[in-house]
Amino acid sequence: MTPAEVEDRADIQQFLKDRQETSMFPLMNLRDHGWDSDAPYAMRFWLRRQHGAVTDVVGVTNAGMIMPQCPTCDLMGLRDGLAGRQISGIIGLAEQAGCVKDALGLRGAPATLDRDEPLMTLKLRDLAVPDGVGEIVPLAEAPKANILRWMIDYQLEALQTPADQAEDFAAGSYERYCERGSHVALMDGDVPLAMSGFNARLPEIVQIGGVYTPPAGRNRGLARRALGLHLAQARAEGVLRSVLFSASEAARRSYEALGYRVAGSWTLCLYAEPQVIDG
Repeated sequence: MTPAEVEDRADIQQFLKDRQETSMFPLMNLRDHGWDSDAPYAMRFWLRRQHGAVTDVVGVTNAGMIMPQCPTCDLMGLRDGLAGRQISGIIGLAEQAGCVKDALGLRGAPATLDRDEPLMTLKLRDLAVPDGVGEIVPLAEAPKANILRWMIDYQLEALQTPADQAEDFAAGSYERYCERGSHVALMDGDVPLAMSGFNARLPEIVQIGGVYTPPAGRNRGLARRALGLHLAQARAEGVLRSVLFSASEAARRSYEALGYRVAGSWTLCLYAEPQVIDG
């Protein structure tokens, strides 16, 4: 693989758009943070071409997150290209993430989280919004103290963030979610019940992230209703499809009740300490 140049940008964007259900993060980062800027989520890319056409792309953020879209898994040259860089994690299709780990010598590196989850997709015309209690409001309109507590718990429970970092991560996420308007809370009057969010959004597709119900409210369909209402709102705004990654069997069943179907396997790997790539 070779480092991408600015003249490769259009080809890379088209390659990712042709696979946008599994390219949401790099596409959104390109749109929001640009090409090789100083922003933490700005992207650099390595690519492979065959007969002039792009066959594989590997994106890396300034923060060290690798986002592969490499169907052939031919990653020769990637390790040399990333030599000396600090890698914080890998997120992508499970087979491709495994190829990246092997190519970079990261197989078995200590991680706070390294799991494969079902990749699930939904055409919003098939969405089944459940009846139930509550209506959604923008996250900023829900009680901040409750939401921050949920988000800390989400960091600890779902992302296995170290306890001494969870509060700071949650506070930063809360500010971003409110600024973007990406997340909502299910409210019963003044009482917050559950949370739903889009961690990536393009004109025709949304990617789900940050769905949460506090323990006392679980097994009542609250998160399912929050997400169903959130997706119905997006559908009314012209969104056609949704994608997500299910962290548990119970969550998978809940998503299936909304109409989602398993379409593959997705890896989320977050390293305990940045891993420096040897050339």
